[in-house]
Amino acid sequence: MRITDIETPAILIDLDIMEANLQRVAQYAHRHDLRLRPHTKTHKITALGKKQLDLGAAGLTVAKVGEAEIMAGTTPDLLIAYPVVGRSKLERLMAVTKQTEVTISLDSIAVARPLSDAARAADTEINVLVEADAGMGRVGVPPAELVDLAKAVSKLPRLKLRGFAFYPGHIKALDDDGRAQIGKLSYLIDSLVKEFKAAGLPADIVSGGSTPTLYHSHEVAGLNEIRPGTYIFNDRNTVECGACMWDDCAATILVTVVSTPRPGHMVIDGGSKTFSSDRLATGGEPTFGLIREVPGALFHKMNEEHGYVDLRRAERQDFEVGERLRVIPNHICVAMNLHEQVYGIRGDSVEQVWKVEARGKLQ
Repeated sequence: MRITDIETPAILIDLDIMEANLQRVAQYAHRHDLRLRPHTKTHKITALGKKQLDLGAAGLTVAKVGEAEIMAGTTPDLLIAYPVVGRSKLERLMAVTKQTEVTISLDSIAVARPLSDAARAADTEINVLVEADAGMGRVGVPPAELVDLAKAVSKLPRLKLRGFAFYPGHIKALDDDGRAQIGKLSYLIDSLVKEFKAAGLPADIVSGGSTPTLYHSHEVAGLNEIRPGTYIFNDRNTVECGACMWDDCAATILVTVVSTPRPGHMVIDGGSKTFSSDRLATGGEPTFGLIREVPGALFHKMNEEHGYVDLRRAERQDFEVGERLRVIPNHICVAMNLHEQVYGIRGDSVEQVWKVEARGKLQ
């Protein structure tokens, strides 16, 4: 099968680039003695989870129980980096524990107590990481409250406190300000590790990290586990924040020009149902992706099935209906969730067709 045989829009994965990305991070984690438990939210494919494990990952990370059900048979160790709330979800989670060792990150006793009850009813044990808000303002207790939460969790039956988790998602760029924030993060995590030890609490696992901060993880004192996700493919956001180069972007979205309604403009057959509506995390000019063949083009607007491209400042403006282009999306994780299958390519040949098994597993 050749790329020319693929119907558009479609996600293409350059296997040479993807494999280089995986090798680079595996080697980095090994060199700095960091436990690698990559987040599968980006690829959502069991075969790629297995590839990460084959390269030395200690386990995998997911967000939802539905994703855990897909990945459970792939890995001996699974982290659900999201509070599990609701009786039916807890019942499904207990079934997952029969397939693999499970760790849950949580930030409240309101989540921990039902988890404890469910584990006791299922005659199993759940590993727990309590979560601190390291600056993003999403989930996680204020750092000053983390030890108290850990003490309370450690008293609940069938829950085994292993340490704590955090997510430095507030660090978007690796400029001077971003590097200064990594320094502050290091001081915070080191302080929390010392507080845990002083309180007699385990800190066997200190889990954090993100793709933008990935290669600075060893600078965060006390951090011993990283769980990046986007690194396997990378995307425009990863490039813009300074964490990779354009040549490190393994995923592109193949589209076809379907209309050239007026000079300086064209329409492609991918809109919000293909790319998602995510803008660049670093701000700047509104755009939904970089068209690889013509970087000066501005992919500035979308409807569900239409992508509007302004060519007036582009290096080339004479596109014809039927031409195919490749777009590096702003955020590949969300785009993957919109596609039923993706194509692994080398050169012009299609070597793999993967079903996106955890697509839509939001519950």
